[in-house]
Amino acid sequence: MVRGGYEYGTSPRKLEPDVQKKKQPQKKKLKIVEDLPKQDVKISKQQKKRQTKMTLLVMAIFAVLLTISYRNSQINEKFDHVQNLKKELSSIQKENEQLEVSIQNSVNYNTIEKLAKEKLGMQKLTNKQTVYVALPKKDYVEPASEEVVMEDEKNWLEQIIDKIFHK
Repeated sequence: MVRGGYEYGTSPRKLEPDVQKKKQPQKKKLKIVEDLPKQDVKISKQQKKRQTKMTLLVMAIFAVLLTISYRNSQINEKFDHVQNLKKELSSIQKENEQLEVSIQNSVNYNTIEKLAKEKLGMQKLTNKQTVYVALPKKDYVEPASEEVVMEDEKNWLEQIIDKIFHK
């Protein structure tokens, strides 16, 4: 019920079978392509030089980057070593300070006196134990009795001249 290209009504139209059947595409037979002999591609000398230059450039860049990487790893190792040495130094300095404090405490006069009395059985001197020694006022240093003459050493030319003129 199609009139003038418009369809009236609410029901959908029914599909009419196509009068013409569509031709199904025929399967094409694949042609086997024979391997053609590879053509020798001629590379000019300039292209070979460019290729070798590029290869060498890439290898040089790789070597430079490898060297930089290696140096950075060495720097990191040295930095870690320095940091470990600094930590060790600070711990040794702390231990040194503690030892100095303990030495200061042990060198105390009162501590030494106490140890001498308790462990060694020592006592303070009394006036009876003091002995005075009298020394004569004479000076025990003797003056030089001989005169010391210092001669300059002369080279062989001066010695010959002295022998000739001072006979």
